[in-house]
Amino acid sequence: MKNYDVIIIGAGAAGLMAAVQLARRKKSVLIIDMGTEPARKVVVSGGGKCNFTNLHADWTHYFGKNPRFVCSALTQWTPNDTLNWVRTHKIETYEKEPGRYFCEHDAHDIVNALLNDIRDTKIQYNTTVNSVEKSDDKFIIKTNRGDFSATSVIIATGGLSYAHLGVSNIGHVIAKQFGHKIEPVRPALCAMKTKAFSSELAGISLQAEITINKNKLNGDLLFTHFGIGGPVVYRASLFGSQKMTVNFAPSTNIFELLKEAKKTNGKKTVANILSGILPNKLAHFLCADTRHIADLRDNELKQIADTVNNFEISDATAIGLQSAEVTAGGISTDKISSKTMESQLCAGLYFAGETIDIAGDLGGYNLQWAFSSGFVAGLNA
Repeated sequence: MKNYDVIIIGAGAAGLMAAVQLARRKKSVLIIDMGTEPARKVVVSGGGKCNFTNLHADWTHYFGKNPRFVCSALTQWTPNDTLNWVRTHKIETYEKEPGRYFCEHDAHDIVNALLNDIRDTKIQYNTTVNSVEKSDDKFIIKTNRGDFSATSVIIATGGLSYAHLGVSNIGHVIAKQFGHKIEPVRPALCAMKTKAFSSELAGISLQAEITINKNKLNGDLLFTHFGIGGPVVYRASLFGSQKMTVNFAPSTNIFELLKEAKKTNGKKTVANILSGILPNKLAHFLCADTRHIADLRDNELKQIADTVNNFEISDATAIGLQSAEVTAGGISTDKISSKTMESQLCAGLYFAGETIDIAGDLGGYNLQWAFSSGFVAGLNA
């Protein structure tokens, strides 16, 4: 049974970044991964362009029982560190929005840079971890391809989203075995199902504001055959609540607009008026009343306005892990050192990335967390 200084379980962004630091420290390392190639989620991230960081990353852009847990790691490996690392590898980048960086070519540039930094590190693919045990000061990792031992183990198995890319809950199983609590896992950064809208609206998109758990989110909303999607909905899914309100005209006071239209365009229907600022199909869905606007009382106009500016949804649910970009929940941060990523229940056991109960906002925050937490784990294991 071959022994290593550190065994990393998971060859994703967090695991590979941990390996980079371990290589710099001249540690002997084995990376074990169940798939046929590394960083499979990185390759598909950002539409294949890899939104690898966001310069605005701080704890306010993260979700979990304790989002402040990210503070130390983000200080030790900052978004600027990620950007400088990318530039050192001469990867061409662009900003889609201020501070939000993508690869000019494709995500393979990031993966290749990580692999280049650990070219002397062994990665064993197609390997399933069956169990991890600790005997004295050594960890014994039992797999379908033999047993291995190490002084330290880093769990970087990622979340349970994108099942078709090959995922496993083994990280959660190992953590639980050593006494760590697992927060309930659910899909996040994904579209949501709801029966509040007609499927005839599918394909329509517009700028909207969603209010969920007292948080106001703005961005593109897309109607689908099963509900709603688009960036603003993806962000809303991070909160997990089934209740939300949607403002389809966030820059317009619809009640005032309708009252004025009643004076100046009395023979038009409300839907005709609304079609001036909303997609036609949506306007008619929100107000099917065919009476002239002059024939409606102000309290009726107020009800219609509330439907546009404050549309209530009570049954919004995430579409599922198979289509979610990230997994919310995971290994509780309660017994993990935020400064070192080491377990406070088992010396030598470390965690990094999405397997922990930390999910980032849309816009490069999740990869930044993977890099930061992986860096810290690799610096200390």
